[in-house]
Amino acid sequence: MADIHPTAIIDPTCEIADDVKIGPYCVVGPHVTLGKGCVLHNHVVIGGPSTFGECNEFFPFAVIGLKTQDLKYKGEPTFLEVGHHNVFRENCNINRSTSAETKTIIGNYNNFLINSHCGHEVVVGDHCILSGFAGVAGHCHIEDWAIISGFAALHQFVRVGKHAMVGGCARVGKDVPPFTIVEGHPATVRSINLVGMQRRGFTEDEIRAVKLCYKKLFLNKGCNQAGGLAAIEADERSGQNPCAKYMVDFVRSSERGCLQ
Repeated sequence: MADIHPTAIIDPTCEIADDVKIGPYCVVGPHVTLGKGCVLHNHVVIGGPSTFGECNEFFPFAVIGLKTQDLKYKGEPTFLEVGHHNVFRENCNINRSTSAETKTIIGNYNNFLINSHCGHEVVVGDHCILSGFAGVAGHCHIEDWAIISGFAALHQFVRVGKHAMVGGCARVGKDVPPFTIVEGHPATVRSINLVGMQRRGFTEDEIRAVKLCYKKLFLNKGCNQAGGLAAIEADERSGQNPCAKYMVDFVRSSERGCLQ
């Protein structure tokens, strides 16, 4: 049997694994599924329809899975889908989708720090960190291993590439290229995320390929973006490296345009 404190309020439509722990004064609303090993410490509010995988941990006053704040919402059932081993710290807030045909999706092993926010239809990959007071507007897509630093603000529909880092208090209105560090108001590309790549075991060849992309796309002021992409692909040593190809594809597929 799940360990549920007598002061907690659990909707009868919930599906709760046998080893879930729900602390004092938590409220779990209709159509919520909590997988094995989930822990709600106290004063946590979870709304549904929403599903949570295994070993997610919720700290006091986290509010997860309530209805979207989008004014277009008309009251139909909408969804939040969360993977495994995520941590939701105090006052973290994540909304369900606006449309019944879409979902807000959170992957695995993510860390949402105090007062961080993800709006409707946001997609977060795996191993991401949203630091305190980071704000992610609706429809943003944050890819694996990205870090959004404290008080950073992401405009709707922004993409953040893998292994990118958004600096504190940054205002992000365009896509953040993978493997880069961006900061500022508005944000601009400052460097590659060299320390992050080294910590995650990237090889010298992979790092060299990313440095090539950074040089051709962000340091070569006399060359436009199309010329920079062509120069990367023409480089015999690093241009065909998977990291370079991913960075080129990311920039080419950007709908909002990438930060410079």
